[in-house]
Amino acid sequence: MKCVLSLGSNLGRRFETLQGAIDTLFDAPGLEFVAASPVYETEPVGGPGGQKPYLNAIVIAETRLQPRTLLERAQSVENAFGRERLERWGPRTLDIDLIMVGETISDDPDLTLPHPRAHERAFVLVPWSMADPEGRLPGHGPVTELLIGLDQQGVSLRADLELQSPD
Repeated sequence: MKCVLSLGSNLGRRFETLQGAIDTLFDAPGLEFVAASPVYETEPVGGPGGQKPYLNAIVIAETRLQPRTLLERAQSVENAFGRERLERWGPRTLDIDLIMVGETISDDPDLTLPHPRAHERAFVLVPWSMADPEGRLPGHGPVTELLIGLDQQGVSLRADLELQSPD
């Protein structure tokens, strides 16, 4: 089933962390790389003030993994890259959000699918629309339509950075 993951980093070597996360996510069976979006530099949303800008990208994959297993893999990769959960929406070396996993709908507080705020976040929808112009967020509709009227200021293409498919 198709899954969409959002990657972000605003601490340390941001681009190297995003590339390393892609390589590590796909280093075990059950997840097949389909596409990665261009990289965008974005202003932090929510959380404490004074944070540095993020680098964000979307990864599209096919998976045989159950959503909970995929979440555990994503959290393991975050931990491998030094993720510390000190404050909600605080700065981080790596953040991997499961945006959607097939048509799965889940209200579990530990794994809400689709991601509950994806439809209102330009830093998710802009890169997703570039990686998968036909993408649809379950329960909300086509990604390109969700972008209409959404404030996209603070989301800037980094044409100098290009993520590679996993080794």
